[in-house]
Amino acid sequence: MKNKRRVISFGILALSLVLIGIGVGNGEHLEVLQKAVMVCLECIGIG
Repeated sequence: MKNKRRVISFGILALSLVLIGIGVGNGEHLEVLQKAVMVCLECIGIG
């Protein structure tokens, strides 16, 4: 049971890293940053 849990945890970690890599490769991190800046500017009334 403990070994099965370890394999599942490793699989989830590996899948997460793959999906993060795909997102970074597509430039999604830049779009998220740009949207965050716009939200912050709107919150303080500049944007």
